[in-house]
Amino acid sequence: MSKYSFELKLRAVLDYLEGKDSFQIVASRFNVSLTPLKNWVAHYRKNGEAGLISNYTNYDIQFKMDVLNYMSEFGASLTQAAAVYNISSPSTILQWQRQVERLGVDALLPKKKGRPSMKKEIKKSVPVEGSYEALQAENERLRMEIAYLKKLRGLNSRKRKITEQDKAQIIYELRHEFKVIELVKIAGIPRSTYYYWVKQMDRPDKYKEMKELIKQIFEEHQGRYGYRRITLELRNKGYTINHKTVRRLMIELGLKCLVRMKKYRSYRGQVGKTAPNILERDFHASKPNEKWVTDVTEFHLHGEKLYLSPIMDLYNGEIIAYNIEHRPVFSLVSKMLDEAFDRLNEEDTPILHSDQGWHYQMNQYRSALKERGIIQSMSRKGNCLDNAVMENFFGLLKSELLYLKEFESMEHFKVELVNYIHYYNHKRIKAKLKGMSPVQYRTHAPVAA
Repeated sequence: MSKYSFELKLRAVLDYLEGKDSFQIVASRFNVSLTPLKNWVAHYRKNGEAGLISNYTNYDIQFKMDVLNYMSEFGASLTQAAAVYNISSPSTILQWQRQVERLGVDALLPKKKGRPSMKKEIKKSVPVEGSYEALQAENERLRMEIAYLKKLRGLNSRKRKITEQDKAQIIYELRHEFKVIELVKIAGIPRSTYYYWVKQMDRPDKYKEMKELIKQIFEEHQGRYGYRRITLELRNKGYTINHKTVRRLMIELGLKCLVRMKKYRSYRGQVGKTAPNILERDFHASKPNEKWVTDVTEFHLHGEKLYLSPIMDLYNGEIIAYNIEHRPVFSLVSKMLDEAFDRLNEEDTPILHSDQGWHYQMNQYRSALKERGIIQSMSRKGNCLDNAVMENFFGLLKSELLYLKEFESMEHFKVELVNYIHYYNHKRIKAKLKGMSPVQYRTHAPVAA
């Protein structure tokens, strides 16, 4: 018999809903506990008076899984799920949860009615080691492992993380050939997880088109984009979607942006006092050709070295000029300057900031800047933060190119380096540039203004 009558429940619920008193006051007035009163109100709101009638139904396994899946999908609490499915006590659902966690989905099957049989269960005998039966069982286990790993290797070839959903799919494909209870052991996932994903297979995927677009963008940029840039790229294509949803879908697809590698500290020459630090870490520029930064970095590959000297415009982060040499000679910098000078209009007098490397202290370098009206600025001794923007570019370049690909030779790397700089300027979008690439921002900004 229920502890509280239907009439008491109804009067308490109506008193709360029709009045202005809190749960605490109403519970005290009717001499009932606070938690049951909240449950009654939730049930009444969802199911009317029928929600207050005690229910002693024996629920089948399908119903129980529907309740648990509803909680998992929508993040509903025990009380909310009990109200939606008209289950009198939320503790009943809690019991189902614990059964699944401990024993898997089979624990939700209804128990047999009546007294338990007095017959002793005959335990399956364990095959004697070395016997024909033991060898046969071992052969079957190995055959099952080979079949599972073969399908797993097919997924690994896509160069993405294997998810629990992938493992469940493999088990589902092999379920007619081997026992599920053994396959989940090999896959290393609980049976409840397997059955959860099997149930999801029957549901239409509302994000199917979005997942295809995310994979397309991820592959187009060779794994360089994380969920934030992919969200921006989707919005550029006209799709409005929350960045948290993109992150969740990428996790489901096993797509993960490359881990940033440690930044390389570029070549430093003898420290001097050639020019003051005019930039003073003020990396904001209001127009093109107002503030430039430069530096030199080196690459080690196949027993060879390659040196890159670029100039970046701080207005949009664009690499406006660069030179590549096999040795760190002065022409590495001088040829870069010649290319940069071609970008200048007569009224342009940019600041060009660098570290205190020996290239930038040479009279030829300083004279070339002076002739074109360029103001030289140099970092303080041993302070890499003064040129953090260029250091950041080198970090990106190496993590998104050098550590990402395999190169047949140094010449092959040189070709890919040129391609990457073009990609960085024209296609790689930035959040601070309103989801545009450096070149797009430079060409669109005057129009927007």
